[in-house]
Amino acid sequence: MSWSQRFLRERGSAVVSLYEFLPKPDDELPPDVKLLEFDTHNLEWLNFITACRLGLPLDTEWDLVIGGVANDKVFDTLQLYFDELIGAEEAIGRLRYNKPNFQHCFKRQSLIDQYLKFVGSEVLK
Repeated sequence: MSWSQRFLRERGSAVVSLYEFLPKPDDELPPDVKLLEFDTHNLEWLNFITACRLGLPLDTEWDLVIGGVANDKVFDTLQLYFDELIGAEEAIGRLRYNKPNFQHCFKRQSLIDQYLKFVGSEVLK
């Protein structure tokens, strides 16, 4: 909903789609699903985000990546790190005060087909 406010301001309307991710968080994914999950902003997350932002090659073996969004709340710190004005330790130190807003990146169509259910959408004006 908060991300849609940007589109609402810029375009006068926005659509928010709601999906349900199955299995539920307490369930386990099948053992053949290769999951990369970042529970917090840590060095591994920082290295992954840096590689993504800089267009560096990534390990493509992951079927599903779950982790904090590099959104406006953390971007200033990331930009300082990308520009080499602060080191990784300083960046992680600053980011530890930000609670991650998690996103899911599905990299295998069969996961989308099996575990992502469209619930509905709402047009905002």
